[in-house]
Amino acid sequence: MHAMRVPLIAGNWKLNKTSTEAYKLAAEMLPGLRNIRGVEKLLCPPFTALMAVFRLIKDSDIRLGAQNMYWEEQGAYTGEISPRMLAEFCQYVILGHSERRTYFGETDEQVNRKVRAAIAHHLMPIICVGETLEENEAGRAAGVVSRQVREALVGLDILDAERIVIAYEPVWAIGTGRASTAAGANTLIRNVIRPTLASLFGENIAQSVRVLYGGSVDPGNAGDFFRQPEIDGALVGGASLNARSFIDIVEAAQA
Repeated sequence: MHAMRVPLIAGNWKLNKTSTEAYKLAAEMLPGLRNIRGVEKLLCPPFTALMAVFRLIKDSDIRLGAQNMYWEEQGAYTGEISPRMLAEFCQYVILGHSERRTYFGETDEQVNRKVRAAIAHHLMPIICVGETLEENEAGRAAGVVSRQVREALVGLDILDAERIVIAYEPVWAIGTGRASTAAGANTLIRNVIRPTLASLFGENIAQSVRVLYGGSVDPGNAGDFFRQPEIDGALVGGASLNARSFIDIVEAAQA
């Protein structure tokens, strides 16, 4: 891995775990995660469980992230959560996940507004990009992913770009058990994502931004992904709901 890029393993718990269950899961993870050095560890429970997990991990080196947010700071937006609310507890926020784009109609422009709002409130956005199976089979993966990266970063300057993480998540691999090949993901990051970043912010930024892989990552395949030079960690879904599995994946990143 590039000398400047500390591996990041993020657990996205999605719509799982009550506050009590989330506390219990984080408590199961805490002893194992505490002993792992050289890897940044991040838990992203549902909004309702953020406070419970925050209380448990606040004195540890484990980071806390949210799964989404709205771009406005406050106001008449019933049901939404603002970056200002998250910044009390969180260091990170996942934005533009394919499930948000697919089920809730999020557009590239909306993702961009969220990214800018997150950075303005000192939250590090994990910006999700990735092509559908149809786009992949039509040979459009490079164009789709490059567009998503560009559109998400409209209006950012070099200092802002130092505070982002990209997660490459091919939509056809998320929750399907059908992961991309490690070499295939590495090639797309090397040939598409980093050059797109370089065209926007220069080669130094392109080489310093962490790019994670996401999509059916588990203890069995994690090591294959982490051995690739362009992959700086993982955004883990289902496997992050099991304490042992998540610890194993973080240990694979350390190795």
